[in-house]
Amino acid sequence: MDYKTVGLKAGIEIHQQLDSRTKLFCRCPTSLREFEEHTDEYFRFLRATESEMGEIDEAAREEMKNERRFCYYTYDTTCLVEDDEEPPQPLNPEALTISLTIAKMLGMSPVGQIHTMRKLVIDGSNTSGFQRTALVALDGAIPVDVLPGGGGIETICLEEEAAQRVDDHTFSLDRLGIPLVEITTSPCMKTPEEVQEVAGYLGMVLRSTGKVKRGLGTIRQDINISISGGARVEIKGVQELDLIAEVVRREVRRQENLLSIRDELIRRGAGVREEPVDVTHVFSATSSGILKKADRILALVLPFFGGLVGREIQPGRRLGSELSDYAKKCGLGGIFHTDELPGYGVTPEEVSELRTATGASDRDCVIIVAGPEKKVHCAVLQVIKRARLAFEGIPEETRRMLEGGSTSYMRPLPGAARMYPETDVEPVYSRGIWGAIQVPELITKRIGRLKDLGLDPGVAEHIGYSEQYPLFEKALNQGVPPALAARTLTSTVKELRREGVAVDHISDDELIGALAAVGDGRAAKEAVPEILRLIAGGTPLADALEQCAGRVSVQDLGDIVRAVVRERQQFVIERGMASLGPLMGVVMAEVRGSVDGKVVSDCLKDEIRRILQET
Repeated sequence: MDYKTVGLKAGIEIHQQLDSRTKLFCRCPTSLREFEEHTDEYFRFLRATESEMGEIDEAAREEMKNERRFCYYTYDTTCLVEDDEEPPQPLNPEALTISLTIAKMLGMSPVGQIHTMRKLVIDGSNTSGFQRTALVALDGAIPVDVLPGGGGIETICLEEEAAQRVDDHTFSLDRLGIPLVEITTSPCMKTPEEVQEVAGYLGMVLRSTGKVKRGLGTIRQDINISISGGARVEIKGVQELDLIAEVVRREVRRQENLLSIRDELIRRGAGVREEPVDVTHVFSATSSGILKKADRILALVLPFFGGLVGREIQPGRRLGSELSDYAKKCGLGGIFHTDELPGYGVTPEEVSELRTATGASDRDCVIIVAGPEKKVHCAVLQVIKRARLAFEGIPEETRRMLEGGSTSYMRPLPGAARMYPETDVEPVYSRGIWGAIQVPELITKRIGRLKDLGLDPGVAEHIGYSEQYPLFEKALNQGVPPALAARTLTSTVKELRREGVAVDHISDDELIGALAAVGDGRAAKEAVPEILRLIAGGTPLADALEQCAGRVSVQDLGDIVRAVVRERQQFVIERGMASLGPLMGVVMAEVRGSVDGKVVSDCLKDEIRRILQET
C-alpha cells in the first residue's frame, strides 16, 4: 500500500514508568505486589464532574453510561494518598529530575514553573476519579537519521501511573502513583515502519537513562492515526514494539473501509430508524440461550444497511463489531444483526418473523439488543449513535489494541474539559534542576564503543541494552577482559540460574573478583562457572579460587587425557581429528574448569595424533 496516497499521519505517546525509589505524590515504594498479598479492600463509585466552564468531558460522560462499583486492593506498602483519603505530598524530586533528564536528551525546553493538573478519569483506574499530571518540557526533535526529514516532540509530562486492573471491576493500588513519563510527538510519521522506528528510538533514549523500569507493562505506546478524509483516532496500550507497524497497517485498513462504507451508504440513500421495535414476543420460543434469558428484546432497523454491517473492516472485525462496542458501554455483552443471522441459536423462521415484525426488507439490516430493560434501552441509543456516525465515515475516538493488532472502541476522544488545576500540590521551579543535569550516553553510542573493544556486534548490543551494563563497566575498570565480562553476564549467569544455582547470592564484588582472577592468571576462564557455583553455595571467594585453581597438574592432565582417549579409542580411529570437539567436553568436565581450555586442547591433539600414528 502507498501510505502517501492515503495521506497517513501518525504520532506517538510513549508512557514509561520511572525507576524512582518512591511514588510521585507519597513516599510509598514503587514495587509491585502479588494480588493475594492485599491486606484490605474497599468499594467506590466514580462520577464525572463539571469543568471550571461548567462542561462535562464527553469521554467521562460515556464511562458513566454503565454505573459500576469499583473494588480496590490495599497493601502494607500503600497509604492514604492512594486511597484518596489524604492530600498528595509534594512532587517527587527524584522523578522530576529523571523526567527533565529525558527532556534534555531529546533537546527540549523545560517549563520554568511546573504546575500539577488533574485529568478526569472515571474508568476505575484512579480512586480519586482523576490522574495527576504535570507538563515538564516542550519542543524536542527526532533526529533525521531516525526519521527522514526529522520530526517534532511536542511535550513531555510527568504523571502518576494508574492502578493495576485485577478484573473488570477490581483494581490493585500497588501500581497507582508510580511516576510515569509521557512523551508526545507531532503527527510527523507517514508510514507504519516510521512509527515503529520512532517508538524504538524513544524507547532507547529512555533506557539510556538507566532510571526506567523494565519488563512487560512498564512501557506502553499510544498511537494517533488519521488518513485523508478521516479523523484522528487514538489507539491505546500497545506494549510490544514489534506490533506497532501492524497496528498502524490495520487501522489504516479500518479507516479506508469505513470511508468506503460511508460512500456506499450515501449512494444507497440509507438511513437510521430512530424508534426501536419491541420484538420480545418473536423470540418467546427461541433456542438461543442469550435471547431466552432476556427480559426485553428490542430491534432497530437500519434501512439499506443490508450486507454492510457484516462487512469486514479489519482482521476479525466488522462494522457490526463497532456497533456492538458502543452497546457494550451499557453493560451488555453485544448485539445480533441480520447480516450474521441465522446463527447463534436463531432460526431462519425467526429471522423472517423479525423482518415482518419490524417492517424490514432484505435490503435493510435489523439490529437486535437483548437483556435487562434499562440496559437494553441504553444500548439501543448507543447503536443509533454509532449508526449515524457511519455516515460521517470515521469517528474521533479512543480505541484499545486487541491481540494481533486489530482494535476495539473504548470511548470518545477526551477534550479540554477533563483538565483542571491541582490545588493541593505547589508548583516547582525547574531552573536549578535543569542546570545540574548531566546527559547520559545514548545506548547506540555505547554499543559502538563496545564493538570497538572487539565484542561481537550481537553481544555488544545485548550487553549495551542489558540491566547488567553498569556491572559490566565496573568489571572493565577492574581489568577484566571485555569478552569474558560480557559472556559471564549475558550467558554464564543465566545458565547457572537455569540449573538452579542461587546466583542472586553472589555479590557484584564477588563476581568481579572471580573475573579479575581470570584476568591476572590466578584462575582459568573455564573455571568461572564452578567458582560462581561455590560462591553461590556460601564458599568465600578466596576459598573458591583456591579450590578451582591448580587442582590438576600437567602430569595429572596428561593422565586424564590418556584415560579419556583410551576409553574411546575406536571413536578416535573412526573420526580422526574430528573427535577433538566431543572429547574436549569430556576432559573439561573432568578437570572442572581448573585448566585453561587451550592447554587441554593442545594435550588432546597430541594424544589423538599418537593414537592415529600407532594405528
